[in-house]
Amino acid sequence: MSEVNGSRSWREELASLVDDTGYRYSTGSFETRRSESTVARDSPEGETESLRDQVQGFLKAWGEMVVELGRGCRDIVQQSLVTEDSFIVKKLGGPCSKVGKRLSFLNDYFLPEDRDPVHSWTVILLVFLIAFAVLSVNTKHDSSIPRIKKVCIHPPSASRVLLPDGRHMAYHELGVPADRARFSLIAPHSFLSSRLAGIPGIKAPLLEEFGVRLVAYDLPGFGESDPHPIRNLNSSALDMLYLANTVGVNDKFWVLGYSSGAMHAWAALRYIPDRIAGAAMFAPMVNLDERRMTKEERQKTWEKWVTRRKVMYFLARRFPRLLTYFYRQSFLSGKHGPIDKWLAVSLGEKDKALVEEPHFEEFWHRDVEESIRQGNVKPFIEEAVLQVSNWGFSLADLQVQKKCPRKGILPWLKYMYSQAECELTGFLRPIHIWQGMDDEVVPPPMTDYVSRILAGANVHKLPNEGHFSYLFFCDECHRQILTTLFGSPQGPLNNTLDATESATATATDSATATG
Repeated sequence: MSEVNGSRSWREELASLVDDTGYRYSTGSFETRRSESTVARDSPEGETESLRDQVQGFLKAWGEMVVELGRGCRDIVQQSLVTEDSFIVKKLGGPCSKVGKRLSFLNDYFLPEDRDPVHSWTVILLVFLIAFAVLSVNTKHDSSIPRIKKVCIHPPSASRVLLPDGRHMAYHELGVPADRARFSLIAPHSFLSSRLAGIPGIKAPLLEEFGVRLVAYDLPGFGESDPHPIRNLNSSALDMLYLANTVGVNDKFWVLGYSSGAMHAWAALRYIPDRIAGAAMFAPMVNLDERRMTKEERQKTWEKWVTRRKVMYFLARRFPRLLTYFYRQSFLSGKHGPIDKWLAVSLGEKDKALVEEPHFEEFWHRDVEESIRQGNVKPFIEEAVLQVSNWGFSLADLQVQKKCPRKGILPWLKYMYSQAECELTGFLRPIHIWQGMDDEVVPPPMTDYVSRILAGANVHKLPNEGHFSYLFFCDECHRQILTTLFGSPQGPLNNTLDATESATATATDSATATG
């Protein structure tokens, strides 16, 4: 018996006295587990434990202690601070309960495993603060984000004329002087633009080659033009007439309308047709409230617009004063921004490529700076309201049609004595319209409506062209435009050319454009 006991090691003796039940004591709790290494009494290799195993065991035990410590702290807080008798619960329990009940429906979307609004919204707030901090740090160190350019107001540089009502109108001339001009072209600008636009990027030598004098002016309240107290499209046409007379355009002149500036050109055709030699329209804006526009034509136009533009259209019609906030946050904020955001439009592929070019960006910034130089939001709201309200006339009024004496005794007597005959009414001179088929600012359905109403208009459809790509900074396009309007280039008039020859040149121009 002694031999047997002597042959057993002290580990075996200890194991025989204390049976291994598989239970281990861990800090804070007992865990049931099977001892896979019960002192490794059956394995001679288990008598030593490696350093790696010791480190892993230490870290595991340390982690369990931290978890248990956290649970203990939570229990202490719940038992001491969140009880019904605590000061915090008495002061904040009622309001928090009401807020929690109102926000409880959001628990279906945030942390569904925890239905307590306090817990879920605490986590949400923490995640929001962390994300905000990360974005703030990244914004400061992200070199790929372009710097915002501030708006610079330049010294006055425009020529100005005095109108009969005492207002001043600013204008800009390009091309040949008044006494040598074979053709005169007057251009009102579009929304968020100025007299500096005219035909963007057109070269002075090209205008001189065709003998063209281009006069672009600032609308009331834009650029350096004085505001108009109560303006409409009738007053706009009269302003154009006064400007032409003051700057020495004594004969008929051509009018150029681009985008929303086209409504001022339409007004000139309606209210001062005797002074208009013809019209050149580029993506002309049309009022969607035109009574002859079909529901399908309106719908096709509406579908092309982005949501922001639809909102702006609705506000201009119903709540124009609310536009003040949006304009103050965008182009009147004192900082430059992207053209598509400021105009609330979407751009086609060719337009996107154009607006990213440095020369376009330089022109765009300078034109905007001139447009907003007065810092007054009222002219912009007036312009937006004019686009969507009743113009006082319809495009159908420009349609060429015969007007004969009405039936009845009195008209018959007038016809018998005066030999009155049927006469043509409407705008009788040429109208040219250029429309980009990829234009998403003024979509092609608008021009389709114009061509349906004004059957005599010459519509030039431009495949793959957008809202800016044809008229802006395209030398070949500018030559095509002038050739279409005025025929082959003949140069400016000679100083010795008499008034008869000048009138003949004007008549030849009208015949060429009509053909």
